Amino acid sequence: MSVDKKSVERIVEAVGGKENIVAATHCVTRLRFALKDESKVDSKALNDIDLVKGSFSANGQFQVVIGQGTVDKVYQEMIAITGLKEATKQEIKDEAAKHLNPLQRAIKTLADIFIPILPAIVTAGLLMGINNILTGPGIFFEDKTLVDVYPQWKDFAGIINLIASTAFTFLPALIGWSAVNRFGGSPLLGIVLGLMLVHPDLLNAWSYGAVKEIPTWNLFGLEIQKVGYQGQVLPVLVASWVLAKLELSLKKRIPDAFQLLLVAPIALLVTGFISFIVIGPVTFAIAKGITSAVVAIFKAAPILGGLIYGGLYAPLVITGMHHTFLAVDLQLIGSTGTTFLWPMVALSNIAQGSAALAMFFVLKEEKLKSLSATTAVSAYLGITEPAMFGVNLRYRFAFISAIIGSALGGAFITLQDVQAPSVGVGGLPAFLSILPGSWGSFFIGMAIVLIVPFALTLFFGKVRKAQ
Repeated sequence: MSVDKKSVERIVEAVGGKENIVAATHCVTRLRFALKDESKVDSKALNDIDLVKGSFSANGQFQVVIGQGTVDKVYQEMIAITGLKEATKQEIKDEAAKHLNPLQRAIKTLADIFIPILPAIVTAGLLMGINNILTGPGIFFEDKTLVDVYPQWKDFAGIINLIASTAFTFLPALIGWSAVNRFGGSPLLGIVLGLMLVHPDLLNAWSYGAVKEIPTWNLFGLEIQKVGYQGQVLPVLVASWVLAKLELSLKKRIPDAFQLLLVAPIALLVTGFISFIVIGPVTFAIAKGITSAVVAIFKAAPILGGLIYGGLYAPLVITGMHHTFLAVDLQLIGSTGTTFLWPMVALSNIAQGSAALAMFFVLKEEKLKSLSATTAVSAYLGITEPAMFGVNLRYRFAFISAIIGSALGGAFITLQDVQAPSVGVGGLPAFLSILPGSWGSFFIGMAIVLIVPFALTLFFGKVRKAQ
């Protein structure tokens, strides 16, 4: 299906004209612009265009939601109209980064590191959920697991568990690959660095508190603990930064003819020693302190913690700051084996979907009704941006209703100590990644975010029409 050229021209005009566009690219569903001046954007005119399902600004980029498949054709038509050269996502990010403050740049850096590895983490979480169904006691049979009753399924569950746990077992390698690449170094060295930090010769981090004597290296009188960093985030992040900067520095100083022989060995050797002597012990202690503090806060005031995090997560998505909490989730899983934050994220997704679905019954305009229905389904499956930016934020009462529902649901499941052993698929399938013993409480939380946002959005929608 071809796109209407005039509609594309209206998009260009609405974002301030081609002279206001520094660069443009697209992702699966959105056009991404680096603009000279975002104040020139005419949001009302933009959102009135049939092709546009919503728009928002985040991390220095102005993004226009078009939809999967169609966005490719709109982008190509826009390039033909404006005469702009096709830009890569990285070029847009680099251009947009020039307008960010230090905090926004830090958040963007974390997002750039963790978003590329998210598919592996989410896949692992989903597979862990399947393993939970097979091995969780009391789900199908009283006090027994499915594999207890049907032992022929035991090895099947064992293979699933092995596949599922791989991403978390070698998490430092995934982070090392992504982080070193983000910091400008060689991704392959990042993988080696991550694997080095979880080498089998090291004491497994999950066994750290269970052994009486920790093995050590004696380095010229200096005792260094032989401890791995399984499931840890901070150690590999800092070590990756050191490795990338050291590699870049060596490349500037070593002649091209000798770089293959010298750069990687020196960079890895120096970073390895620094990691085990300084970076690892210091960041491990910091990470442990952060984890203990977060756990203590939510244990001391679970209702308040759930209300705040459950309610604030959706607004954090608008700013892009939600990506920082993926690192916290992974750190909690690495330190305690579970996370109580991610289940609230799943409920927040459902709440946005419920508010968008209610707008289907509130709105009369066919385009917006259709948008509400399709984006609600997307949010129920864990992808909330179309519902948030295309519908709920456009009608603020819908967004506020979703926040209220999410806060109440978050408070309830936090009070019930609902835990997830992994980060998984958000939305309605999220129960698969919840510990089976918490399913009952999580389903009640799901009922809260299905009913409350829907009812409040309908109510406020009727009130607005009555005025």
